[in-house]
Amino acid sequence: MKAPRSRRDIVVLLGFLVAALVLAGVVSYYASTSPDGLNKVAIDKRFAGAEEPHDLENSPLAGYSTSDVDNERLSGGLAGVAGVGATLVLAGGLAMLVRRRSSPDEKDHGASPVA
Repeated sequence: MKAPRSRRDIVVLLGFLVAALVLAGVVSYYASTSPDGLNKVAIDKRFAGAEEPHDLENSPLAGYSTSDVDNERLSGGLAGVAGVGATLVLAGGLAMLVRRRSSPDEKDHGASPVA
């Protein structure tokens, strides 16, 4: 049986969660608006005008904002928080799927006897 998490582990995990939510919901508003990465390369190489509309361009979280929210700061913050939540759900689900589950009769933690 797996031991329960210590209080310290829970505090650390909650601290990381709060930090991620603050960064996504508040600090992201102050991020640079200058294009970077692939956008900058596309502009520099003059093929940025060749982009085509995306199937999801009208989705609720398209463009790092939340549709139907008029306040730009609130819209971006909600989109960031939703992104953090979706990432945590997907990563947590994937971790639960791939983690190794030991059987009750496996007392030596997976070591096999030498033949």
